[in-house]
Amino acid sequence: MSNKLPKRSEDFSLWYNELVKNAQLADNSGVRGCMVIKPYGFAIWELMKEQLDKMFKETGHQNAYFPIFVPKSLFEAEEKNAEGFAKECAVVTHYRLKTDPEDSSKLIVDPDAKLEEELIVRPTSEAIIWSTYKGWVQSYRDLPLLINQWANVVRWEMRTRLFLRTTEFLWQEGHTAHATKQEAIAEARQMHDVYETFTQDWMAMPVIKGYKSDSERFAGADDTFTIEALMQDGKALQAGTSHFLGQNFAKAFDVEFQTAEGKKEYVWGTSWGVSTRLIGGLIMTHSDDEGLVLPPKLAPYQVVIIPFLNKKKAEQNEMLIAKANEIRDELVQFGIRVQVDTDITKRPGFKFAEYELKGYPVRMVIGPRDLENDQVEIARRDTKEKSLQNIDGIGTHVNDLLNEIQDSLFNKAVSFRDTHTTEVTTFEEFKDILDTKGGFISAHWDGTEETEELIKDATKATIRCIPLDAKEVAGVCVFSGKPSKRRVLFAKAY
Repeated sequence: MSNKLPKRSEDFSLWYNELVKNAQLADNSGVRGCMVIKPYGFAIWELMKEQLDKMFKETGHQNAYFPIFVPKSLFEAEEKNAEGFAKECAVVTHYRLKTDPEDSSKLIVDPDAKLEEELIVRPTSEAIIWSTYKGWVQSYRDLPLLINQWANVVRWEMRTRLFLRTTEFLWQEGHTAHATKQEAIAEARQMHDVYETFTQDWMAMPVIKGYKSDSERFAGADDTFTIEALMQDGKALQAGTSHFLGQNFAKAFDVEFQTAEGKKEYVWGTSWGVSTRLIGGLIMTHSDDEGLVLPPKLAPYQVVIIPFLNKKKAEQNEMLIAKANEIRDELVQFGIRVQVDTDITKRPGFKFAEYELKGYPVRMVIGPRDLENDQVEIARRDTKEKSLQNIDGIGTHVNDLLNEIQDSLFNKAVSFRDTHTTEVTTFEEFKDILDTKGGFISAHWDGTEETEELIKDATKATIRCIPLDAKEVAGVCVFSGKPSKRRVLFAKAY
């Protein structure tokens, strides 16, 4: 294709933005800060959604849908949550427009159509869902309540970037209610595990599991569990969170249940979610200067078959197309998603560049000589390796190759993550690694929000998580010099 991408090493941000657009994933819209997800990008999201939805249902959850509008009085009922999102809210104040009396071609807000109570366009749905749960939960027999919804949310952003941070985005949000604290914590941890499994097994994106510091915790939660991934530019990406809400929302919305012993108690809650920013993570974890590199499990098409067609040889073309379709049919039997490109108006070189840009994991080419020798040329997108393969047994070979590519991408990303995780003991080391190498920095921290904020002000690095497997090892805080119980992970982040 003629669209050549900037180099990652020279301008990672520009490379990312141009790749998203040139690969036909998404585009900016006529609404400031919002994006249009194009069919190819939405196909990736649909594959993500399909697998996640299956995993949610396998763990006992059901899908539902709740309104996009939240009355302000409900939104402010849980004070910490309301305060945490207040600066990002879009607010509906009127319900009607009318013709401008001074210019009949224009519309104005009808001042007589002011709402009695403002409506918040949901930045998250705890308020509307927990106000609903009040009517759904009376007895211990109604618990646990395990609900997920696929929806859009709005968070008013000043600086946006396609998929990573937009004013409106797509996501799923789970909201559950339980009879005991132990059950709710187990639920939050279970969904934390589900997210880890999905990102690593399907996205081939390694993550570190941990929990957030108090200042980074979700507003209204007692604990926030997170999975943190590392992008190729050395910045971290929060890929998914699962929150143990305690009884905070139950008390705010008076969600009580009668126990088996006849006592009244507040339920215990969780919420958890991932969004379309996972597509951004997928891009930044694997892709290169030529375009997308997609793990086979999430590639809309896993294989493209390109017969070498000649406008002057119709009979030969028919034979090549027939063989390509025959191979496609065999691959489909293995559950492989295949596209056959028979467009005779485009040159093979153009097609190669196009499918490389779009990240098709395997490209298969068949020409007249291949037809004679009963073989095809196979090219891997991840390593650019090419090989000749006999058509006999092609389905088994390609299926094994796709699994190999999936594993290879994950192992490559793990290697990058591990070589970009650095232990430091001094703040000078901390700053030097941040400036020269990037990545995760493992450092002792004294546990105070004051120190956390001072480090952030000085370096723009934040505590990404306190790893779940972090061992208690006595040390000295990298910034304050005060005693520290364990190391935590810092990084600059999206």
